[in-house]
Amino acid sequence: MTLFQIIITILKSLIIIVPVLIAVAFFTLLERKIMAGIQRRRGPNVVGLLGVLQPFADGLKLLIKETIIPSKANKVIFIIAPILTLFLSFLNYTVLPFSAYNVFADINVGILYIFAISSLSVYGIIMSGWSSNSRYAFLGTLRSTAQMVSYEVSIGLIIINVLICANSLNLTKIVEAQTYIWYFIPLFPLFLLFYISALAETNRPPFDLPEAEAELVAGYFVEYSAMTFAQFFLGENINIIFMCALLTTLFFGGWLPFLNIEILYLIPGIIWFIIKLLFFLFSFVWVRVTFPRYRYDQLMRLGWKIFLPLSLAWVVFVSSVLISFNLLA
Repeated sequence: MTLFQIIITILKSLIIIVPVLIAVAFFTLLERKIMAGIQRRRGPNVVGLLGVLQPFADGLKLLIKETIIPSKANKVIFIIAPILTLFLSFLNYTVLPFSAYNVFADINVGILYIFAISSLSVYGIIMSGWSSNSRYAFLGTLRSTAQMVSYEVSIGLIIINVLICANSLNLTKIVEAQTYIWYFIPLFPLFLLFYISALAETNRPPFDLPEAEAELVAGYFVEYSAMTFAQFFLGENINIIFMCALLTTLFFGGWLPFLNIEILYLIPGIIWFIIKLLFFLFSFVWVRVTFPRYRYDQLMRLGWKIFLPLSLAWVVFVSSVLISFNLLA
């Protein structure tokens, strides 16, 4: 690999990393503004015009604070865990198509790549809870790991239905297969299952049992401070934005307008993608404000006894319908 190719790769990486970090900053502001509006109170409104610079002030505060490492912690693993979590959260975006020609790596097994990275992200959480040498952190780790593994199974089965319909594992081809009809219409029950599973996978309310501020303080990263905490915070929010982007790609036609209406193609594809992404981000915040938290036994029962059988049954049903009408290539 030549020096020129290395420089081009670094620049392409920055084209993904910088907008994602900016998106996380403004998502936190959007979340606080929406929650303030729903709860009839003022949100951030001091730093900058209408509080628009508040995320950057929070980031600066975390940057200049002292990083405290517990005396009995495994220091090497303690420091590596948040770095690994943040690094893996960025990797998912490399195969995500933002528009027809705007994708870092348009590989044919993009879905398998996402599965692999999502499975690895569990290790950062396990490492953080174990290395902290804290019972609270370890309990949060056990909760989070069990929750992520449980709902990854149902998410995988739900995505299999989309793959069967699109006849491809390439995310760009999955979007192109939705040119005339978005998959959320024929696969609406699966869309709902995927949406709820995405909330659980990203530890969002009403499934925020691993963090559960009322009884666990902060879950698996309770011992972290300053920039090590910021890395976990960034990784979690980056994953939330990615799950919303994946919902857009798999069920809402990605960058495509509705029903292939020609006049709507005057708007650039990436604008359509951003509009759909903002809709799902708003819905994640709305769910957080609206619904009470589940008990942990309810969370596990929902994943293993309801979502898993339903998603498996839908794989059989969708396959049967496509084979019956000779639609499965």
